[in-house]
Amino acid sequence: MREITVQDLKSMIDRNEEFQLIDVREPFEYEVSNLNGDNIPLSGVVIESDKISKDIPVVVQCRSGKRSAQAIMLLEQEGFTNLSNLKGGILAWKEELDPELDVY
Repeated sequence: MREITVQDLKSMIDRNEEFQLIDVREPFEYEVSNLNGDNIPLSGVVIESDKISKDIPVVVQCRSGKRSAQAIMLLEQEGFTNLSNLKGGILAWKEELDPELDVY
């Protein structure tokens, strides 16, 4: 499974690269803080896989990187080959890039 760091993701954002960010946390978690990704909870990621791009890079994130890794394993079984896991999730983003970010 490919992984990227929060620094890699910030570079992608700063360079205006074309990619899709999928946040697989629950809606109540997404409301507390998010990185402006599309919120598709892990429980519905296969059902809603038609909302996930297959032709541009996709970064999957959650709180710590565990649920996003599960989502990637499920989506790879559906034929996705363009997925990267955000290592450390939104907790790493807060720790390394945005200490003011609210997390629970």
